[in-house]
Amino acid sequence: MKKRNLKFCLTLICMFVPGVFVANSQVLVESVAAVVGNEVIYLSDLENTIADVKRNGNKTPDDELTCRVFQQMLVSKLFMDQARIDSITVTDDAVESDLNMRMNDAIRTAGSEEALVAYFKKSMLEIRRDIKKTLLEQNIVSEVQSKISKNITITPAALKKFYNSIPKDSIPVVPAKYAISLIQLDPPDNEDNKAEARQKLLDIRSQILAGKSFNVLAIMYSEDTESAKKGGEIGYMVKGELEKPYAEAAFSLTKNTVSKIVESKYGFHLIQLIDRKGDMVNTRHILIRPKVKPDQAAQAISKLDSIANLIRTDSLKFENAALRFSTHKDSRINGGKFVSSNPSSRITWFTLEELNPEMYMKIRDMKAGEISTAFKTTDENNNEVFRIVKLDNELPAHAANLKDDYQTIYDAALNKERVKVFDIWVKNKIAITYVKISDEFKECEFLKTGWLK
Repeated sequence: MKKRNLKFCLTLICMFVPGVFVANSQVLVESVAAVVGNEVIYLSDLENTIADVKRNGNKTPDDELTCRVFQQMLVSKLFMDQARIDSITVTDDAVESDLNMRMNDAIRTAGSEEALVAYFKKSMLEIRRDIKKTLLEQNIVSEVQSKISKNITITPAALKKFYNSIPKDSIPVVPAKYAISLIQLDPPDNEDNKAEARQKLLDIRSQILAGKSFNVLAIMYSEDTESAKKGGEIGYMVKGELEKPYAEAAFSLTKNTVSKIVESKYGFHLIQLIDRKGDMVNTRHILIRPKVKPDQAAQAISKLDSIANLIRTDSLKFENAALRFSTHKDSRINGGKFVSSNPSSRITWFTLEELNPEMYMKIRDMKAGEISTAFKTTDENNNEVFRIVKLDNELPAHAANLKDDYQTIYDAALNKERVKVFDIWVKNKIAITYVKISDEFKECEFLKTGWLK
């Protein structure tokens, strides 16, 4: 496990909210770095947060880094104090899912629970408690900030003024983007291919039950290439991070037992439970995908090329062909329009680099309105499929402008305005809040902006 990845993960856990590393072994009276309203920053909080920032590779001189982290912690405590005044709270349930994911990421990045415990010099219970506190505070701060900035809008005139204020040589270049439609066919007679994949796994399972090593067989046969390098092990995960059929099988196993064959959208799995910790399981698996035969590929290619020719001769509309023939669930009901599979950003414009290699090779030389020849590729789950694509539109690389990149520029302007509003709020909040700073930090330059009273 690379140290820099571990450091990055741990920084995500602990960097932004103070108070995470107060150990149970504290003495009853601990050195206080600052008091902000009813909130306290302990010296140990500050020291531990600085230490973790340094472990992440930060080379800022000690005095400068101390003041920078201290300022972030003071501002966070202002928001926390306001949350108390406004009775803003966040329930444990609201962060439970994120907490499980953070714990799982930390364990996976560290390599094991033991490595994580050794890194923090704390028990898993203490680490979980600290991460939970961090997440609760982050969510509370976010709620306060949302309340402060809820009425901020950017008028068209203000947006134009913001755009015109950007130095011409600082306007970012937006890469070329493409709007695409597609028609996809799954391999014909794929049930036969699935049956062969199942049989291969049955043979492997028989070898395991006869005493052969799951790890070794995973290295030899699994088509999940990343986990195969580790004997099929995928690390600790909570139920929600796993495909439902996989999760149901994994959580029903006892330690070291092997599942029956499990089908998911990725193919077919054999699963072995390595360990279970509360809501998390660590499993290893062997993945076998159905294999497409040459004659099946030729049949799919021929059918798609026939459909493409009908569309090119105006005998069939692309939208109707997609609805009638395509097996691509996300696009077929939208006339074949290709949309990002990420539910949080359903974008319809893509750079070439965002497409898989086969799509890239087809689109890069096409003109708007053209339809490709049929080709084999993989879908979002890495299963073999066949497609034709239509280039609906192309937006060439260009300097960002209000006509083509309105939302991007609007978001940048809105973010700038939010920062200004928060700066003003912080200044006003300091003026009406009890703030006490320990003498050893009074050399920090930022404290002269109203923090010292």
